[in-house]
Amino acid sequence: MNIGQAAKISGVNAKLIRHYESIGIIPKASRSEAGYRTYSEADVHILSFVKRSRNMGFSMKEIKKLVSLWRNKTRASSEVKTLALKHIEEMEKKIQELQEMVKTLRHLSKNCHGDHRPDCPILNDLANQ
Repeated sequence: MNIGQAAKISGVNAKLIRHYESIGIIPKASRSEAGYRTYSEADVHILSFVKRSRNMGFSMKEIKKLVSLWRNKTRASSEVKTLALKHIEEMEKKIQELQEMVKTLRHLSKNCHGDHRPDCPILNDLANQ
């Protein structure tokens, strides 16, 4: 199939497909006699895997590793689990940081009069950090 068809089936746009190919996330596409990229069902399956991994917040470096592990049928599942647990830990840290930001902004917003006066604890806090 051509790149447009692969994009439609996988849900990954053509520009990203070319990018993933250039950085080695997916294998180089085969070429038709006319020089156009052609993709197999296996290629589209990898693209869908990559898209799902991105939707779960994995970095491109992590996705490259995951694709490599997925394609290696002799790999130990412990490698995959270790990578996933590390990613969970990073996401939980980000969630905690976001919750702290919300708590701080909620407090500052509560203490801001929101009227015609120029005094604003939100701006004061931002300026002092």
